[in-house]
Amino acid sequence: MKRPPIQIPETTDRVLLHTCCAPCSSAIIEWMMQNGITPTLYYYNPNIYPEREYEVRKQECMRHAKALGLQQVDAEYNHADWKCGIKGLEKEPERGLRCLECFKIRLLHAARYAQENGYKVLTTTLASSRWKSLEQINEAGEWACAQTGVVWWGQNWRVGGLQERRNTLLKENNFYNQTYCGCEFSIRPESENTTL
Repeated sequence: MKRPPIQIPETTDRVLLHTCCAPCSSAIIEWMMQNGITPTLYYYNPNIYPEREYEVRKQECMRHAKALGLQQVDAEYNHADWKCGIKGLEKEPERGLRCLECFKIRLLHAARYAQENGYKVLTTTLASSRWKSLEQINEAGEWACAQTGVVWWGQNWRVGGLQERRNTLLKENNFYNQTYCGCEFSIRPESENTTL
C-alpha cells in the first residue's frame, strides 16, 4: 500500500515547529532539513509533570537542537496555569476532551509567538505520536492559527517512514524516551507503561 506523501505548504521560509520531545521531533526535523526547511523549535509544554520530567525533556530537545545548529525557543513553564485551563477535565480518558483542550492551550501559545515574531507557518511534533488523535491536533492547530493569521501545517508526521526513522534516531542519539504523555493524568501504573 502506497503511503500518502508529506505535503509541503506554499511558504516554508519561516516555520515554527512546536516540539514536545526529542524523540518525536528528530525524524521530522531531519525530513524538514533534507527538504530545505530550517525550523525554529518552540518548546512549550506546561502540561508536563513533574517539573523534573519537564526539564529532562527540554534538555534533550536543546541538546538535539544544538547538535543540528537550530534555534530553540524555551517558553515558560507554568503548570498551575495549565491545570486551570483543563479544570473539570481531569477524569477525561486519553484522547478525550482534556487532550483537545491541552493541545489548544499549547498551540495557541505557539501561534501567538509565531505571529509576534514573523513566523508564517506553524506545525507540531504532537502529530507524530500514535498515542494522540490527529483529528484533535489538527482541530486545535486550525483553531489557534485562525486567531493569529499564521498558516497551520496540519501534517500527519507518522507517514513516509518517519515513524520508523524516529525509532532509529532515538537509538542513535540515545534520547531519553518517556513512558507517558506528560501530564499527571496520563501516568499509568508501572506495569502498564508503554514507551511512546
